[in-house]
Amino acid sequence: VQLQASGGGLVQPGGSLRLSCAASGRTFNYMGWFRQAPGKEPEFAAAISRGGSTYYADSVKGRFTISRDNAKNTVLLQMNSLKPEDTSVYYCAAGRILSYNQGPYDYWGQGTLVTVSS
Repeated sequence: VQLQASGGGLVQPGGSLRLSCAASGRTFNYMGWFRQAPGKEPEFAAAISRGGSTYYADSVKGRFTISRDNAKNTVLLQMNSLKPEDTSVYYCAAGRILSYNQGPYDYWGQGTLVTVSS
């Protein structure tokens, strides 16, 4: 099983980016995104169930949208109205149960850096 994340980059405040995570090997009940800012602990950003139920951290609610294509085994994170405090390495994760903590997720992709700066 592999998770391949892509889509990070440098964007100005107020801009948008879309992250993608492609899973190979199997389909997961839950896929999500965590992020880790420099010098901080990792934090939950968003998750989505196989059936399409979505879950967001308060800090991204209303600005980020998570979606998935089960046929392609891919999860997307559309990030709008980006703020400097969104600067982080973003990691996709996949697992059997929903969790706002990292532990229960079985598989992780490599991180992709998002930098929000003017």
